[in-house]
Amino acid sequence: MSDAPRPTDSSDLTVPTASTRRSVMGMLGLMGAGALLSGCTPVLANTPAKPNLDASIFNFALNLEYLEAAFYLAAVGKLELLDAAGGDSSKVILPAGFTGRGGNGVPFASAAVRAYAEETAMDELAHVKVIRQVLGAAAVPQPQLDLGPAFDAAGQAASKGAIKGFNPYANELFFLHGAFIFEDVGVTAYKGAARLLVDDKAGGNLENAAGILAVEAYHAGMIRTLLYQQKDTVAAAGLTVAQIVQAISDLRDAVDGSDDRDQGITADSGSNIVLADMNGIAYSRTPRQVANIVFLDTTGRATKGGFYPTGLSGDFSALLAL
Repeated sequence: MSDAPRPTDSSDLTVPTASTRRSVMGMLGLMGAGALLSGCTPVLANTPAKPNLDASIFNFALNLEYLEAAFYLAAVGKLELLDAAGGDSSKVILPAGFTGRGGNGVPFASAAVRAYAEETAMDELAHVKVIRQVLGAAAVPQPQLDLGPAFDAAGQAASKGAIKGFNPYANELFFLHGAFIFEDVGVTAYKGAARLLVDDKAGGNLENAAGILAVEAYHAGMIRTLLYQQKDTVAAAGLTVAQIVQAISDLRDAVDGSDDRDQGITADSGSNIVLADMNGIAYSRTPRQVANIVFLDTTGRATKGGFYPTGLSGDFSALLAL
């Protein structure tokens, strides 16, 4: 664990390093695998049918994809493309003076990073389109999205007030920090939902969700790599990139529950690009844990706030109770 600032509600805890976390989670994973294998036959024979929550799960995912698509499209100055995909750019709150439209995006310092952002924006837009296509008339409309004050609130919460007015569109490095807030969450959200999906036929919901998870993991790995390349750069309030990333990771970990399933980009003086346990398995989050993060909620009961000031679009009471 770095000496990065930690959120208020977990500042008195001693948190293990990323490598230690992997060891602990790896041991637990192996114990769980052993238990499953030792009783495989009766488990398979007596497993009750799962309730079909596929539509609810994909609508929950659609809310997340609206957010990610809006974030990246605005970064490359193409937020208006969200409208043609079934979203609503008029419901996106942005930092004062920033439109995210008509080519007015992040002033990227690197052509390569801009190209990465363009590619990711198109991926996230495609996710909105395909999920809406799969859901058809059942697809929920886009809710109001906060990509302005919510980032400021997240920055202050993560840094214990050291960073004020955080704007992910101000420059390339801030954009990468903003992207870091979302990408790992998307990976753990899709992985956590996999066990709940019923349609496992070829080309069905489970396979499509796995495909989206893989793309989100590519995005996360790219963002974590780009941030690691600048880990020692002082980014804001005297804090290095590695310290700010660790603070964001600690904030996510503080609001998603009592266990530990998040990591920064450094471990034991080396890199920690892949967010996984000792077995190389990515972590999972339940819909409630994901909601806690995007609502910036520490109570585990909020239904709105943070990046969704008026809440998610749709009724997810059954999912959030899982």
